[in-house]
Amino acid sequence: MSDPQTNDLDQYSASSITVLKGLEAVRVRPGMYIGSTGPNGLHHLVYEVVDNSIDEAMAGFCDRITVALERDDICRVEDNGRGIPVDMHPTEHVSALELVLTRLHAGGKFDKSNYKVSGGLHGVGVSCVNALSTWMEAFVYRDGKAYEQKYAEGKPKTKVECLGDTGLHGTKIRWKADATIFKETTTYDFDVLAHRLRELAFLNPGITIVFRDERLEKPKEVEYRFEGGIRHFTTFLNEGKAVIPAEPIYISGENEGVQIEVALQWNDSYNESIYAYVNDINTKEGGTHLDGFKIGLTVVMNKFLETREKLLKRINDKDSKVSEKLTGEDVRSGLTAVLSVKVPEPQFEGQTKTKLGNSEVRGYVDSLVKEKLTLWCEQNPQLVDKILEKAVGEAAARIAARKAKDSARRKTGLGFGLPAKLADCSLKDPSQCEVYIVEGDSAGGSAKKGRDSKTQAILPLWGKMLNVEKSRVDKVINNDKLEPVIASLGTGIGKDFDISKLRYHKVIIMADADVDGSHIRTLLLTFFFRYMPQLIEDGYVYLAMPPLFKVQYGKQIKYVYDDNEKAAAIAEFGVPAEKLKVQRYKGLGEMDGTQLWETTMDPSVRKMMKVTIPDAIAADRIFSTCMGEEVEPRRRFIEENAIYANLDV
Repeated sequence: MSDPQTNDLDQYSASSITVLKGLEAVRVRPGMYIGSTGPNGLHHLVYEVVDNSIDEAMAGFCDRITVALERDDICRVEDNGRGIPVDMHPTEHVSALELVLTRLHAGGKFDKSNYKVSGGLHGVGVSCVNALSTWMEAFVYRDGKAYEQKYAEGKPKTKVECLGDTGLHGTKIRWKADATIFKETTTYDFDVLAHRLRELAFLNPGITIVFRDERLEKPKEVEYRFEGGIRHFTTFLNEGKAVIPAEPIYISGENEGVQIEVALQWNDSYNESIYAYVNDINTKEGGTHLDGFKIGLTVVMNKFLETREKLLKRINDKDSKVSEKLTGEDVRSGLTAVLSVKVPEPQFEGQTKTKLGNSEVRGYVDSLVKEKLTLWCEQNPQLVDKILEKAVGEAAARIAARKAKDSARRKTGLGFGLPAKLADCSLKDPSQCEVYIVEGDSAGGSAKKGRDSKTQAILPLWGKMLNVEKSRVDKVINNDKLEPVIASLGTGIGKDFDISKLRYHKVIIMADADVDGSHIRTLLLTFFFRYMPQLIEDGYVYLAMPPLFKVQYGKQIKYVYDDNEKAAAIAEFGVPAEKLKVQRYKGLGEMDGTQLWETTMDPSVRKMMKVTIPDAIAADRIFSTCMGEEVEPRRRFIEENAIYANLDV
């Protein structure tokens, strides 16, 4: 821990701590405070503690945070901030440290003289972590002294003890999550936490976040520090893509205490990727700040289009009575942007804090974007031409696709018939129904014979599927390989997507265990990720796992999924190998309906993998790298990850 940063204007002491009492309810109903008691809730404990350190950093008192995963599911977070006050609170008559860690709504964030902005505005953070832990230890390094206090299930087990002199400053919290609360797991996922910590480092330039996994024989350590802030973030998101401009456009300003930052850059894809944050909180549902950005961007681009007659003619027929303009979707095609606002008194819609409600922020962001982006456009006319060419191309495709979209809606949204190749199930309750998307007519035929026709639908696919990473939306809608998938699921795609219309709550991709099968799975997952991401986010997409071998001795049969399981099955039979019949399945078409049911489709015995996206940013980069036009990033990705591949030769 380094020397303290001083700020005489901010006096942070026990009297700074404001108290709203009560903690017992946290253990009774933990989901009300951290969202769930599954893996998401478990990781939320880490976020709450880290957010306190980030708040110290945003206030200017901390520049280094360390997060460590110790063995036995213990987590440690330490910073070099001011250290939580340890003196007696003037009205509560207990140490401020004990107050912060054992009382709900106790903290320095209710008083804006201590933190002008903060993420943990409800003040339930560290006390909730304490309440939901078997034990917690707090170490404070402050005013030349080191202090310690221990807790169990949210209750103090010791007084605040002075350990002696120290040259350090800051706070260190260690805890072990309570397995009686987090019954599913108490083991932290390194990648999930790394995603959030990397995000925080991008949003807070100049802060170093060290993340260590000390559970390994050789501890793994990564360090995040990004001096370029959200500009670096945007470049990171667009890595490996052709971009306009070469360096992200950066806009910043302040209005009535609201700090606004935007970094934006277009790439050669057709996908829109905007990440919006309020006080470092990812506002996944958007809000007024995002609305203001979108409005300002669209207005500026249309303003500059008006002076470019050739481009205007591409979307405005001379005989047309209606003058076409660029829509927000046209302008944002291929856009990657990061929007970060710091709001002293944010109003979030809902406990999840995923949508900003402050109406005034919309105007602040809108006016700043119009002012600064107009200036940039006036100074960079050639780059503006390229951006507008892309937007106009998107608008022309949109206009041309109107009839195609109307036709697709008639097929998919209004019940004008399901695909001829779909063998539908008889039940109509989506929660009980599943659809197998099967590679090839042969495997589709076996699946139809082997299925449970009440709950299992079969949709065979044939021929080469479209790579949507390289295609405009109009080509996706009209593609004869994807059209049956869109029609069968019933949700529509893109901005027309409606999860409530999903006809099956299990969408199962069943392809051969070979290179071609992997390609089909990847193409389908790319399509779902780009055009129906909520399918994956809500856990509706699965990968079937057909067996690779059948090991038979007489009438006894074992189906196994890899070479290790095959060796184990052979050993279990306990007879000479020549008396066993071992069959390797080269494709699903080799199985008859009965075998396919027994191995891959019977819910009581089948193996499936649920497709999840713990890190949407990483997933976006992987799909762009593997499915995009650029060869060099793909080659580099394969070389870096070849050690993890299983080659079937």
